[in-house]
This record gives sequence, structure tokens and C-alpha cells, in this order.
Amino acid sequence: MSDEGPNALGYYLSKAVEFADEHVRVVRTISTGLAVVGIVILARSVRLTTKFTNALEIPNKFIEKNIKLRGRIHHVTENGLEVEHIPISLPFISSLQKKWQQDGLLMIRLAGLQMTNEGRAWLSEQVKDPHVIWFQLLRRENSFLDCNVRLNKGLLFSICLNEEILREGLGRTINIEGLHSNPKLYWRLQTKLLKAEMKAVKNGKGIWKEPTLLEKISNNLQNSKILHNFNNLILWVRSLRNK
Repeated sequence: MSDEGPNALGYYLSKAVEFADEHVRVVRTISTGLAVVGIVILARSVRLTTKFTNALEIPNKFIEKNIKLRGRIHHVTENGLEVEHIPISLPFISSLQKKWQQDGLLMIRLAGLQMTNEGRAWLSEQVKDPHVIWFQLLRRENSFLDCNVRLNKGLLFSICLNEEILREGLGRTINIEGLHSNPKLYWRLQTKLLKAEMKAVKNGKGIWKEPTLLEKISNNLQNSKILHNFNNLILWVRSLRNK
């Protein structure tokens, strides 16, 4: 090897050491920044892997940002659904979280609609334990969560239960509460619900079903009988007064 080779190698090595010495603060700053980012990610992961057992445990930020959570349906109630929250599962963190997790079910109401009794019966047939749903947080009222709920129907398909109930004519559309700070989401969801209801009206389904001719005649006869009995009652009362 010529003298020029070792000299060149030594020159480049010295320059590398010099660069590292001059930029050691930058390297330390980057390392510190990465450590902070790692701590933030860890903190968020712990929050996301927390199992919520009642509505009051859910952070306000989750409600304000309309976060979507996953859950397993246990019961259909008069007000909506009883759901077991399924937190995000991550290695190591999840094993630590399970030590402090408690049992409890979230009380979820389907936002933007008023269900009929037939709607609750239909819902009981559609959602049975252990069906999994995604519920988007729209509002919290005491122990209840008003949500837009999607039911998994296979690996790649899901339906919105709020819209499906209206589409079957098993409820009426009402105003979605709790989205004053997010008008874009409000109008998107409210429009979908109204379209679902109008489809039921157009097809005459559920509460929008037109009575048949036989049903109309039966109703008229029943009303006539009630009116006849009412008139008889009036005549009887009058006859008592004249005695």
C-alpha cells in the first residue's frame, strides 16, 4: 500500500471523530426527543388499552373527538344496548392493564332515533351475544352514551344499526344531540338517518305501512261499535237522571 493510502484513511477517520464531537449535542437532543415521543406513545397506549366499564370512566376528549370504540353486545334493553368494551390489545401493556381491569357494561343508546317496541324485538334478533360492534361516541348523558353503532356482519361487512332500524320502519328520526362543535359530522349522520326513514316511508314498511282495505273496514266497524256503546252510555245516564 502506498503512503497516500494510510494518510487518506487517517484523514477521513479524524474528520469523522471531529464531526461526532461537534454534533454530540444534536445526537443527545435527538435521543432525548425520541425518548419523550416513546413516553407519549406509551401513555396513549395505556389509555387506549384501558377497559371502560361505565360511561363516566371515558375521558372527555374521547367524547369531544367522537372516538370509535369496539365492544361485545350482552343485552338489548328498553334504552338500547348493554355492551362490554373491548380495548386495544398490545403486548406487555395489555398484560399489565388486565391486573386492574374490572367487570362492567356500558349503557349505549342509538343516537338520532326513537325506537318502537317492534324495533327492540328486531334488534334482539339481530344482535346476540357475542356479536361485536363499533360505537362512535357522540354524547354522554349521566350513565348513558349516545352513539352511532355499526354491527359487524362478517369479516369485511358491517351495517349501521341506527339507519337499519329506520330503514325497516321500526322507529322515527329525532335530532342528534351533542354535536354542536362538529356540525359537519352532525349533518352527515342526520342526513343518513333521514334518508333511511324516507326509504321506509316510500316502501310502506313498519309504522309507515298503509292499512289494507280489510283492516280499514275492521277499524271503521270497531270505531262504530265504540261510538254506539258510547251513545248507549249517554242514554243510560240520562235515564238515571229522569228517574
